[in-house]
Amino acid sequence: METLATETAVHCCSSDNERLSHHSDKVKADLTVRLNRIEGQIRGIKGLIEKDTYCDNILNQIAAVQSALNGVGKLLLSGHLKSCVVERIQEGDDEVIDEFVNTINKLIKY
Repeated sequence: METLATETAVHCCSSDNERLSHHSDKVKADLTVRLNRIEGQIRGIKGLIEKDTYCDNILNQIAAVQSALNGVGKLLLSGHLKSCVVERIQEGDDEVIDEFVNTINKLIKY
């Protein structure tokens, strides 16, 4: 079971219409560990396919990868909402709400 990092500090800034976020070192490290694990799982799935492993076993591994990616998405989404979205609303930029809704719709698409 994966748990979300307790520290989701993200600071967003923009320059020349390019928005950037600055994750805390702890969040970056957590995201990197998670993504490295997912990368290994993907390589493992490839190996299972190459070895003609039973399809159900491969599908279970794919489900695990999807769950792990959802965990990364939740962590980023939480930090984005708590900082970037709030900052932009406080600055009077209500377009961020539509942007956020579109992002959520992409994340929950099946």
